[in-house]
Amino acid sequence: MKLTHLLLPLGLTATLLTGCAGSVEPQYPPKELKDFTPKVGLDERWDQSIGEGLGRARYPLTPIVDNGMIYAVDETGDLRAIDSDNGETEWDVDLGTPISSGIGADGGHLYLGTRNGEVLSVNREDGSVDWKSRVSSEVLAAPQVNSELVVVQSVDGAVTALDRLDGSEKWVYSSSQPALTLRGTGAPRVIEPVSFAGFANGRLVTLDNRSGQPLWDMRVAVPQGRTEVDQLVDLDGQPVLTQDGRLFVTSYNGRLLALEATSGKVLWEHEESSYLTPLVVGNFLFTVNAASHVIAIEADTGRVMWDSDTLEGRSLTAPAFVDGNIAVGDYEGYIHLIDASTGEMSGREELGGDGLTLPLLTGDRRIYALSNDGTLAAYDLETLSDSN
Repeated sequence: MKLTHLLLPLGLTATLLTGCAGSVEPQYPPKELKDFTPKVGLDERWDQSIGEGLGRARYPLTPIVDNGMIYAVDETGDLRAIDSDNGETEWDVDLGTPISSGIGADGGHLYLGTRNGEVLSVNREDGSVDWKSRVSSEVLAAPQVNSELVVVQSVDGAVTALDRLDGSEKWVYSSSQPALTLRGTGAPRVIEPVSFAGFANGRLVTLDNRSGQPLWDMRVAVPQGRTEVDQLVDLDGQPVLTQDGRLFVTSYNGRLLALEATSGKVLWEHEESSYLTPLVVGNFLFTVNAASHVIAIEADTGRVMWDSDTLEGRSLTAPAFVDGNIAVGDYEGYIHLIDASTGEMSGREELGGDGLTLPLLTGDRRIYALSNDGTLAAYDLETLSDSN
């Protein structure tokens, strides 16, 4: 069995790999932050430390906020339930195993993946583990659920469906993996009948949730260039599905596609390299590309509305939306707000915490940020007067 060689964690582009020797400039050197007149302020409401944070490997331990609670975990398996309003810990448990994935959830349980290829089902009420199940390899993508299944994509390119009640295996779909990939795994988009999964070989596959059989698949990105790094075509962002049946997919060294979800028919395409999950708000699609440009696109047509390079090279997180603004974090631990209608900077706050690689969580005029060192902070947005 050929082992897949992994690059740096997501949040650093493949071109930064060459900078490890200390002698090669990254393709997109980080721009210095420039002063601007903020329209929105960020008022910190609370913060607390989540154990050891993401660890040296910066595992993608994205928390979730749901029904007045935040659930967050560190790399050692310290899992906490936190009141999202005041930051007080409701319960704190040691899962007894290193965690490597973000958190998936349904109404009663949390689902997490481990470095040794386990999936845990954890009771949301008290943190007790209801079942453990084994999949084929390390899990970096947050497990996804529908009414019957927990669907898990592991780093070896396999998608495994587990019974939601007891963790028993229902089916496995395996894809071919290139020799070199970005260190990350796209989370499948799971609905009742099907799962949409993107792979490191540049392909997008729609799987029948009854059997795991592919209904259709297509190549989103084609390997190009002479080196293995140039040929990276990972689909590490999660596909985004709209209520009217459109599917939006990003790819590294490839395209941003709008598809008809039932057939895979291409509605429009835009040449853009990204390893992050895009964001749909109304008729606008927001994406952060590999150069850390933030781009707004008309979702119906693919027409670019604006392209902001103000934060180029700053290894931005995937975009989030809050109160008319796009919110992103960067490698130095700054939270940036960008006016969604114009692309102009509207606010900024420094969290620090050894940088931000996880997407920000947002609510009604609120942002939650978990830094690399495990600092979890909640901020409320405040509209600033013109005099400020």
